[in-house]
Amino acid sequence: MRHLLSITDLTVEELEELLSSAADIEQYPEKYAQRMAGKILATLFFEPSTRTRLSFEAAMLELGGHVTGFAGASNSSASKGESVRDTIRTVSCYASIIAMRHPLEGAPWAAVQSAQVPVINAGDGGHHHPTQTLADLMTLKKEKGRLDHLKIGMCGDLRFGRTVHSLMEALSRYPGNEFVLISPRELRVPGNLLVDLAEAGVPYREAESLEEEIGGLDALYMTRIQQERFFSVEEYLRLKDSYILDEEKMRLAPKDMIVMHPLPRVNEIDVKVDNDPRACYFKQVMYGKIMRKALIIKLLSETALPAKPGRVQITTGKQCKNPRCISSTEQGLEPLFYPVHQVMRHGRLTRIPTKYVCAYCDMEQV
Repeated sequence: MRHLLSITDLTVEELEELLSSAADIEQYPEKYAQRMAGKILATLFFEPSTRTRLSFEAAMLELGGHVTGFAGASNSSASKGESVRDTIRTVSCYASIIAMRHPLEGAPWAAVQSAQVPVINAGDGGHHHPTQTLADLMTLKKEKGRLDHLKIGMCGDLRFGRTVHSLMEALSRYPGNEFVLISPRELRVPGNLLVDLAEAGVPYREAESLEEEIGGLDALYMTRIQQERFFSVEEYLRLKDSYILDEEKMRLAPKDMIVMHPLPRVNEIDVKVDNDPRACYFKQVMYGKIMRKALIIKLLSETALPAKPGRVQITTGKQCKNPRCISSTEQGLEPLFYPVHQVMRHGRLTRIPTKYVCAYCDMEQV
């Protein structure tokens, strides 16, 4: 069976296939009205969600299928201490496919160890959010006409912003794209992602001023400073208003730049910007439902493909240092690591004695 845990689980050819399928679904929805008849989607949301959960459920219903699941850990046996793997093994008896969101990073990687049906990562902590990326790619394709040779500004929480991480991984595989990473120093993109960009030869620049960068962008991807990812309330309060996109800043932007946001927003985009024709974040919501339709059809229609080569996983006898990692809390889950031989230092790839990255959450071990 196929799972979708990271956007890199899909090849560029498969991304194009999904975009083509979504375009057909958008134009001819009646063709797909009973495509998933008799199938059941389980939405297991251990963390709050509006758009992602409801769009998955709407997508399955519009395909003629059924939905079940829960909308909070307190509404499941997780509140009694049940492990993710036991929950997934149980729900596999009831559902044809599972969409899961969890606050701990790497939880979907633990889930597939016991899954009997396809699992879709609907967001794991500050790690990945591949189906939001599918919505983002459709937005760019529809609004900009292409997925290559774009200058994309990522602004806000780039450290814990899982949507940013997944979108960077996707767009870095298309030629000619470059990133401007706009954030406070405390919320910069994790080093492992910068290593991936450098190894792929993708240009990027880190910056702190939105006003200085907005004039040269094809697309601006705004993100919320996420209170739930901070250990310190004081640190959150200090950073929460770092960037606010308003009409004044929009006057500095190109006439054809689009504004994206995974939502929900708090105050990082002034509501007056909603009336600007360049604002595309509510279009992203609709595109997300369509792309999730295409994904459900793909995962439940194709036969399993051979496993693609992956990085070697090893045990070290140590626990992951990330307190948000599923391997730190899931009983009986063996910690696994990837050996790494270079890191980013002072903006350059530097070879180092072997270090390790957690196979679940991708955090470099110090």
